Amino acid sequence: MSRYIFITGGVVSSLGKGVASAALGALLQSAGYKVRLRKLDPYLNVDPGTMNPNQHGEVFVTEDGAETDLDLGHYERFTGVDARRGDNITTGKIYSDLITKERRGEYLGVTVQVIPHVTDLIKNFILSNTDDVDFTLCEIGGTVGDIEAQPFCEAIRQLGYQLGKEKSLYLHLTLVPYIPTSKELKTKPTQHSVKELRSIGIQPDILLCRSQKPISESDRTKIALFCNMTKETVIQGLDQKTIYHALLDYHKEGLAKQVLKSFGLPHDDSNFNIQKWQEIVENLENPKDEVRIAVVGKYTKLKDSYKSLIEALHHAGIQHQHKVKIVWINAGNLHEDNIKEKLSAIDGILVPGGFGVRDTEGKILAIKYARTNKIPFFGICLGMQLAMVEFARNVLSIKDASSTEFGYDCTPIIAIMDEWDKDGKVVKRSHDLGGTMRLGAYPCNLQKKSKAYAAYGAASISERHRHRYEFNVKFKEQFENHGMMISGMSPDETLTEIAELKDHPWFIGVQFHPELKSRAFAPHPLFNAFIEHAIAS
Repeated sequence: MSRYIFITGGVVSSLGKGVASAALGALLQSAGYKVRLRKLDPYLNVDPGTMNPNQHGEVFVTEDGAETDLDLGHYERFTGVDARRGDNITTGKIYSDLITKERRGEYLGVTVQVIPHVTDLIKNFILSNTDDVDFTLCEIGGTVGDIEAQPFCEAIRQLGYQLGKEKSLYLHLTLVPYIPTSKELKTKPTQHSVKELRSIGIQPDILLCRSQKPISESDRTKIALFCNMTKETVIQGLDQKTIYHALLDYHKEGLAKQVLKSFGLPHDDSNFNIQKWQEIVENLENPKDEVRIAVVGKYTKLKDSYKSLIEALHHAGIQHQHKVKIVWINAGNLHEDNIKEKLSAIDGILVPGGFGVRDTEGKILAIKYARTNKIPFFGICLGMQLAMVEFARNVLSIKDASSTEFGYDCTPIIAIMDEWDKDGKVVKRSHDLGGTMRLGAYPCNLQKKSKAYAAYGAASISERHRHRYEFNVKFKEQFENHGMMISGMSPDETLTEIAELKDHPWFIGVQFHPELKSRAFAPHPLFNAFIEHAIAS
């Protein structure tokens, strides 16, 4: 049976519970253990799929097509373990399942309540499908004391009691703030956070204290005393330049060692093999040179909207021992009169995914600039679709070329599949978009004489999707006759997955989201090739 580690947070949000959970998972792996990580989110949305990226950040998509919290991306990038639909749950999903059961009559004769019915569903989720791993790490979203988090905290309190100390552990992430005016760290917020946790029946086994400055031995002793812990289980987590350095820092401070010790497992330094992480951090923090990549997007106010993309670029930079300098460009601010100024000092241009018509013309301008000036270009999802629209308008002279996502008064280069008939003519449909999204992993066959094939080194691949609009295959022959190669298609040849320019150093658009499968220790082949050509440009 798996051992369970419950990770909670206190004082403030955004302390890095996701990174800490992922780093701990990777450290346990380095000691030879199998891990699975899960995220329990207190919000009432059934999943994050409909949330605004500028508020919530990116939606991370799993192999089996679940739209999940971005922290699952951290889990995958650190551990290499593919997340599943059953690794992310929300209050909304719990209550949706509960009400469905109640309407079906599964609770006949019973008053349905938070305890035990909601908490039982949460516990069932935590315990399900974990027999094949040594450790299950469960991160509770939000902070202790939040009203919406109370059922989750109660559920893990019950599980700790039922599983016993030999099978459960509580890790609490908190803040030790530094006050510049008095030049001192303050332990009181941590004391109050642990007091709040203990008030609901949970005594943390390990405290991970985030801080800007090193925590002194006297402060650790003080925290341990007032939180009813040993000094060794009060572990500092200093701010670091990179999330991967944080892993090394947590290892140095003995985080995984204390976890294994708590479970009565071997925990000497010789049990851990972290060489690959040391090499990754060395290459990341001591690059030979720099490459400048412009990301032309619409959600640039919150960089977490592109979290996986940012990491995928850095992974490729690690591989080539180059620092990737990301130049953020709001597509809404791009115009004919300033585009040269904005993009002249750029080594590569990337246009990421997105939804809706806003700022698409600015992205099209950036794509045209990359195409005509032979700058390495990478278009992802909507970025690929707009590359096809730009090509149709400016090379094929189809001036009204566009996507039906933006309106039907156009030549439909991009449309939902059932919007066009066999001749490519648009057939108007209802505005109900439910169930039309292509989500999760789909296979793709590559043309052997293509840049995509050269990057992957394989004829068949599988990539993750999150979109509902497709390239209208009626135009395939016309595009290819003018130099746009359709280099990747679905096995039945109905869906275009990859397009690339033949007479360009590196101009590739993909319908899927390759950033979701990139790892620091295994950069995605397309990002690897993109950065290689940007360096050479």
